[in-house]
Amino acid sequence: MNRFLQFLKTNATVLTAALGFTLFYNWSFFNHFNQAYSNFNLPFFISIGIMLFSVTALVLSLICYRRTTKPILMLLFIIGAFCAYYMNTYDIIVDKTMIQNVVQTNVNEAKDLFTWKMVGYALVLGVLPAWIVSRAKLPKATFKAALSNKFKLIALLLILMASQAFGFSKNYSSFFREHKLVRFYANPITPVYSAVQFAIKSNTDSAPKIIAPLGEDAKKSAADSDRHLTILVVGETARADHFSLNGYAKDTNPLLAKEQVVSLRNLSSCGTSTAVSVPCMFSGLGRENYDEKKFNASENLLDVLNRAGVNVLWRDNNSDSKGVATRLTYQDYKDPAINTICDTECRDEGLLVGLQDYIDQHKTGDITIVLHQMGSHGPAYYSRYTKAFEKFTPACQTNLLEKCSVEEISNAFDNTIVATDYFLSKVIALLKPNAKNFQTAMVYMSDHGESLGENGVYLHGMPYAIAPEAQKHPASIIWLGDGFKALTFDQLKQKADLPLSHDNLFSTLLGLNKIETKLYDPKMDFLKP
Repeated sequence: MNRFLQFLKTNATVLTAALGFTLFYNWSFFNHFNQAYSNFNLPFFISIGIMLFSVTALVLSLICYRRTTKPILMLLFIIGAFCAYYMNTYDIIVDKTMIQNVVQTNVNEAKDLFTWKMVGYALVLGVLPAWIVSRAKLPKATFKAALSNKFKLIALLLILMASQAFGFSKNYSSFFREHKLVRFYANPITPVYSAVQFAIKSNTDSAPKIIAPLGEDAKKSAADSDRHLTILVVGETARADHFSLNGYAKDTNPLLAKEQVVSLRNLSSCGTSTAVSVPCMFSGLGRENYDEKKFNASENLLDVLNRAGVNVLWRDNNSDSKGVATRLTYQDYKDPAINTICDTECRDEGLLVGLQDYIDQHKTGDITIVLHQMGSHGPAYYSRYTKAFEKFTPACQTNLLEKCSVEEISNAFDNTIVATDYFLSKVIALLKPNAKNFQTAMVYMSDHGESLGENGVYLHGMPYAIAPEAQKHPASIIWLGDGFKALTFDQLKQKADLPLSHDNLFSTLLGLNKIETKLYDPKMDFLKP
C-alpha cells in the first residue's frame, strides 16, 4: 500500500491535471454525450468519465517529463480554458479547420469574439491552474526511476482503459460507431491533436513552392466579339433559408425582389468555413477532391481568366482572399484609408466606390471583379449593419449569443441579410448602365451558411460530414443584364431549383467570359442553355 501511495504521489501532478481537465473543461463533451442517449445510463456515464480521464492522463504522461511538465501543463490549461469557452458558448469543435480559421482571423473579427465571459474563463480555468502548477514542487528522481515510474503509470492507465472497454463493450461499440461527433469535444485532447496536425501541415506547406500553371490553353472564343463585365460577389455566412426570395417568412430581400434575379435555392457549399470554401470554389478541384496543399501548388480560376486576357480585380472587405488573388490585382477595403464608407467598421458598400472608374479605365478586354463581403459574419451580427437596416427587432446586441433569445439572434442575422440585399441591389444598379458596352452579369455566392442556435449550435465551421444543413446551404443569386445573349430571364428561372454547388462556379465563370479551354465542362456551367 505504501508503495502504491508513493506511486500516486510521484504522479500526482499529471493525475490531478487530468482529473481537472475531465471535471471542469469537458462540460460540452458530457453534454453531447447525454444528448446522444435518450435514456441516461449512469454506469456508462461514469465509465466514459473514467475513460476520458485515463486517455487524458495517458497523453499527459507521454509528453510530460520533469523539465517539461510545468510549461506543458501551464500551456494546456490556457488552451483548454479558451477551448472550453468557445465549446460551451457556441458549441463549436476545435478541429484543424477551426484552428486555421483562428490563425487567419483578422483583428476586427477577433474583437467580435471578445467577451468578459471569455476573460472569466481565461482567468479561472487558465491563469489560476497555470499559476498553481508553476508553484508545484515536483518529486526528484533518477532517470531510471523516473522511466520505470512512467512505464508503470502508462501500464496502469492502459489496464484502466481496457477494463472500461471490456466492461461496457456493447456501449462503447455503439458509442464509437454511432456517436463519433461526441469525441470531437474532448478537451484539450482534440484541440491539441488538431493543433499538431495544423503545425505539421503548415511546416510542410511553408517550403518553397513551384506554382503549377493552369489552363495554359485558355483563350477567348474567336466567335465572340462582345465584351463581358461580370461582378462576382463572394458573400459571408449568408444561409439560403433566410432569404425571402427562397420563401422565408420575413421580407429580407425587399430590393432584390424588384429585380430580375434568380435565387439558386439548392446550392451546396464546398466547406463550412471561409478558409475552405473560398479557395475551393476557385480551385476547380471540386469539394470531393479539394485539398489545400493542391490548391496552394496550382493556379486557380482567376489565373486562368487573367491568362485569357480578362481584366481581374479582387476587392476585399473580409479577412483576405485565402490565396485566390495572390497573383492578381488585390485591394484591401478593410483599411479606412481606402474604404471611404467606414464608421464602427468598414462597410461592404465601400467596395463599390470608384469601381466605375476602374471599368472605364479598361477600354479593351473582358472584366471580372470579385467583391469579398464581410456580409453576415458572426457572432456580432449587430455590427454588420447600420441602424438603417435594423428592420427586425428586438435584435441581439451582443456577441454573447447565449444571452439572447432565438428570435433576437435571428432578427440580428436577418438584418445583415437586409444589408446584403441593399448591397447587391447597388451592384446591379452599377451594372445596368454598362449594358451598352458589355454583356453584364452579377453572380452572388456566399461561402457557407450559419447555425443560429438550432439544437444549441452557433456560428459555423463544423466538420462537413456532421455539420447542420444550415451551414452547408449558402445563399446564391444570379442577375443577367438585358443584353445577355445566352439565356433569357425565363430560361434562367428554370435553373432555380437545380442541385448545384460551389463546384459549378469554375466552368460557369469560364462560360460567362466565353473562354475556350479543356478545363471548361459545359455540364457544370449552370448558365449554359
